[in-house]
Amino acid sequence: MDYDKIKVKCINTGEEKEVKGGTPLTALIDYFGVKLPYPIINAKVNNKTESLAYRVYRPKTIEFIDLSDTSAMRTYVRSLCFILAKAVDDLLPHAKVYIEHAVSKGYYFQIESDMPVGTTEIDAIRNRMREIVEADIPFVHVEEETTKVVQLFRERGMEDKARLLETSDMLYARYSKLDEYIDYYYGSLTPSTGYISLFDIQTYNGGFLLQVPKRENPVELEPRVQQEKLFNVYREHLKFLKISQLDNVGDLNKAKQADRMSEVIQVAEAYQSKQIGEIAEEITRRFQDGVRVVLISGPSSSGKTTFRKRLEIQLLVNLLRPVGISLDDYFVDRDKTPLDEKGEKDYESLYSLDLELFEKHMIQLMQGEEVELPSYNFVTGKREYKKHFLKMSENSILIVEGIHGLNPELTAHIPPEKIFKVYVSALTTISLDDHNWIPASDNRLIRRIVRDFRYRGYSAEQTISRWESVRRGEDKWIFPFQENADVMFNSAMIYELAAIRRHAEPILLQVPRTAPEYSEAYRLLKFLSYFNYITDRELPPTSLLREFLGGSSFRY
Repeated sequence: MDYDKIKVKCINTGEEKEVKGGTPLTALIDYFGVKLPYPIINAKVNNKTESLAYRVYRPKTIEFIDLSDTSAMRTYVRSLCFILAKAVDDLLPHAKVYIEHAVSKGYYFQIESDMPVGTTEIDAIRNRMREIVEADIPFVHVEEETTKVVQLFRERGMEDKARLLETSDMLYARYSKLDEYIDYYYGSLTPSTGYISLFDIQTYNGGFLLQVPKRENPVELEPRVQQEKLFNVYREHLKFLKISQLDNVGDLNKAKQADRMSEVIQVAEAYQSKQIGEIAEEITRRFQDGVRVVLISGPSSSGKTTFRKRLEIQLLVNLLRPVGISLDDYFVDRDKTPLDEKGEKDYESLYSLDLELFEKHMIQLMQGEEVELPSYNFVTGKREYKKHFLKMSENSILIVEGIHGLNPELTAHIPPEKIFKVYVSALTTISLDDHNWIPASDNRLIRRIVRDFRYRGYSAEQTISRWESVRRGEDKWIFPFQENADVMFNSAMIYELAAIRRHAEPILLQVPRTAPEYSEAYRLLKFLSYFNYITDRELPPTSLLREFLGGSSFRY
């Protein structure tokens, strides 16, 4: 028997073969003859995402992943950001790169330098990045005691990474190198720079936009789209973070260790209250000009319901009488739900709503008529009527909440001057460090996992399995219309992932290692581990986060 041989099963081909211990995944692609539509970027090894540089020493089940997959795109973008940071360091040695957030189908970043950075410098950086890609330089990974890695980053002037690692509970930390340039990323990278074939940089709103391949067709770049309102919300919140001296997670952890979390929570909650109050003031002013309907839209787990309830309180203070309607109650009966391209029921579709009935009720209400509202039974999948009648008075304003609120087709026959539109989303602005932003979709997924488990009886495995379908629906039915909003409200809070960690971890730990969803659960657990635990005891009962954690004074 050859003890140097191990068995490896390839999901892509359905084959099991013996390989030499220590073989890298890159060699196994050809060995198994794996062919995928797009470049292979990473792999799931026993349902954990790994770099293609990973070497197998024990029996494994492996599934190779191409660039059309979310996890592969994350690996690609991380590696691209590393190349960007190195190119800037090569050309502007004393400059700092801040990769802040996703916007306009790309990633917004700024360069802080002693000299102005304009078109000439950006052209040079782009060319240098292409040289680095052409050189196919390997990403080298080094693991050492965390104290030594912290010292190394501090000596290089990378204080953001030093603070992140020294406030974590890791005994050892792993950093990466391109030649002599070092950086830190919490997920896998490509084996070398040569895997990064497609990118571009453009100037964008006082900074720069890093363009990446399309998910659905990775041989093309994502087109630049105008998202000025979304961008301005991010800008406003980043200013707030800077004033609060909480740019990154390391700063937040330091605040926890300095016993300042009570102040952080109070300031974050007060900031949100101020924003909601300002939106209510704007609606009240517009009421005088004829606005009678407020449409509240946003993606899953953005906190629309609590926002609506808090907005209604502020409107009452302004002597208006809000009356609410949920678009969910206008779902067609389940057997009439349209199907998506996979032949599955598409609950995210605009046409899963009875648009004719909704429009009829809206017009009747604004004409002062009394309407019996439907109630959708999610258990039976049928519309019911429970003698819930609604009539608007002289100072009433109609509040409509639902994911399709900004879609022009929903209110095509209602005069636009009677409508005020609000977009709500958890636009996370705090970053792990200067090169590792926190995707808004991760924030919302963690919220949804906790809420689904607590209130709907769904496991994390079930929620994660449906998330890709939810995201496809958002890309099709919500995000294209977000710039139609009159105002945008950011429901994310500085402290929330530190508070939600203790609720999310036990749920995520229940995902079986044998499940395909384990790789995502493992990634989220690792991501949450960077946040020091904080108690949610000091959250007020009206906090938006209570919608997910429980303890709210609102009824849902």
